[in-house]
Amino acid sequence: MAIVLRFVDAKGVIRERFLDIVHVQDTVAATLKDSLWNRLSSLNFDTGKIRGQGYDGASNMSGEWNGLQALVRQDSPYAYYVHCFAHRLQLALVSVSREVDPVHEFFTNLSFVINVVCASSKRHDELQKAKADEIKELLELGEIKSGKGKNQVRTLKRAGDTRWGSHYNSICSLVDMFDVTRTVLKGIMEDTTRNTRVQRGDANIAYTYLKSFEFVFVLHMMKEMMQKTDALCQGLQKKSQDILNAMNLVKAAKVSLNDLRNEGWDSLIEKVISFCQRYDIEQPDMSAPYKSSRYRPRKKDLHFSFEHFYRVDLFMETLDKQIHDLDYRFSEQSIELLSLGSTLCSKVINVDHIVLLVEKYYPTDFTKQEINHLRGQLDSLQVERKIDVKLSKIGTLSDLCQTLVESGKNDMYDLVERVCRLLLTLPVSTATTERGFSAMKIFKTRLRSKMSDDNLANSMMIYIEKEIANMFDADSIIEEFKDLKGRRAEL
Repeated sequence: MAIVLRFVDAKGVIRERFLDIVHVQDTVAATLKDSLWNRLSSLNFDTGKIRGQGYDGASNMSGEWNGLQALVRQDSPYAYYVHCFAHRLQLALVSVSREVDPVHEFFTNLSFVINVVCASSKRHDELQKAKADEIKELLELGEIKSGKGKNQVRTLKRAGDTRWGSHYNSICSLVDMFDVTRTVLKGIMEDTTRNTRVQRGDANIAYTYLKSFEFVFVLHMMKEMMQKTDALCQGLQKKSQDILNAMNLVKAAKVSLNDLRNEGWDSLIEKVISFCQRYDIEQPDMSAPYKSSRYRPRKKDLHFSFEHFYRVDLFMETLDKQIHDLDYRFSEQSIELLSLGSTLCSKVINVDHIVLLVEKYYPTDFTKQEINHLRGQLDSLQVERKIDVKLSKIGTLSDLCQTLVESGKNDMYDLVERVCRLLLTLPVSTATTERGFSAMKIFKTRLRSKMSDDNLANSMMIYIEKEIANMFDADSIIEEFKDLKGRRAEL
């Protein structure tokens, strides 16, 4: 179990620090709670001051009655739980990829194509060689330009339900390497000496997918759709992200997807047709009656055209489900704390909302007298924001907190700063925790699989928190080691 602390430092900057990695016997909520509390207590942390907790949506973590977040709130009642935003976004994407039949079939076929092409290191080498030859030919024809960092030879990437952003990267890799992928598949089909009948059959099936107009259409449709949410996915994984700005990013992504739904069809179909013409892929007559290739023809199939199927039943339905799922998983109305705090960065501060936020969610952090003073500070801040250039340009809660500290106005608006710090402490995603587990793979290799938990945790601490580790010089470490006990040799 990886433990990460999130706090706002003296300069008003959000920090997320890796604290420790703890071995647990099982993943039952009670076991995780005991292990977490024992570790925090051993470091003399005041658990009563915890003001936020963030995990994924697993029932043992997010359970309302017996989950870890519920057990933590029994001892720290104001440690409000936030389901990881990046995890929610991935769940929304996976949900759409499973609920829309052609999209679900596309991702299944995409995985199959990549598995066939990248099944061995030999095929991987063939793929990269074909890509290098293609780049060389395009450079000679003058269709692409050379330069530092350009025209890199890449490979196909696999998509995974638990890897954030992997679906988008997988789609982009196939679009970039579409032609060379077909070349490799042709080579497998034609090589009867080194490939078995089963291998040639799999390559033939994969090649058939790449010749399908529907496959190419969904490939470009999902690329356009995920391009809108990829910026959101990357933004949610930043350590310095605050929860109110994260909700604004989600709103922007919804608007962008809605614009794509209403106005993006013409540009999408142009890209698909151009792609099909470039690679000689057969296109259906969009005005002809639709006939399904997935099941036996039905009478109702002839009631609408191919264009209706691709535009309404596939393009619009997929986007409608994506937008609906984002609305469901990122509903601000269901998180009253966020809706009340959102006015702090708006042009007009709703003083009553901020006071209600403090009274309802943080009653132990403010006295009644401080709440009355908070009203006055909010009114003064609202007036000063119209005059002060720096304050008028503030767009996020994090900017407001840092600006108050940098300008020295945090003494005048100390209660406003306290509200900012409380809201900024709420976690947005578990990306830092996930990075901790990724770092563990570097140290706990097959040759070092028996290393102790303390050694593993200490090694990970130095690796993850490089910013702090770089502040120590070798001489100070030698002196501290020498002072532990007497040494025969001179250090």
